[in-house]
Amino acid sequence: MRSYVKYTFIALLLFIVCGSPANAQDASIRFDRLEQLESKARDVVEVNIDGKLLDLAKRVMVKVKDPEAAKVAQAISGLKGIYVRVYTFANENEYNMADIDEIRAQLQAPGWERMANVRSKKNNQKIDVFTKFSGDQMTGVAVVLSEAKTVAVVNVIGPIDLELLAEMSGKMNIPRIDIESGSENKGTNK
Repeated sequence: MRSYVKYTFIALLLFIVCGSPANAQDASIRFDRLEQLESKARDVVEVNIDGKLLDLAKRVMVKVKDPEAAKVAQAISGLKGIYVRVYTFANENEYNMADIDEIRAQLQAPGWERMANVRSKKNNQKIDVFTKFSGDQMTGVAVVLSEAKTVAVVNVIGPIDLELLAEMSGKMNIPRIDIESGSENKGTNK
């Protein structure tokens, strides 16, 4: 159950830090290859936040009389969607790695850039974080995690505002994140 909380938290964190998109629909990935995992998985989590539900969240956040909530409203104002798929299996290697590699292959298309790549022999873990750009503006993020008993894919459609993320960290249950900006040097290291 903790893994669901972890992946849902990642999705919600990405949901909170997204801003207005430019041509954001190009940042969506196709989940159809993962549908066959559902019958093999012990537990399945599917989150789709878009359309009317996303519009409702935007309207509610605008009406809340709280400065942090106003920043969140600003951050999600142009968000097009957030999608999460988590599959947990009873036994190791119950899924076909080719299905996950197909998702990773989608993220090799022009415009996507790999931001992080983690490989660990513990639980045969692979984590990839990709960002999608249209010109200089980020229009999406994708996270692909596979390990012996779990597969998780998160796709956020909309740009990530790193300055807003840094400003919001430590507030509204968002973990404290230190991101250095080029204009400020708060540390004493030179």
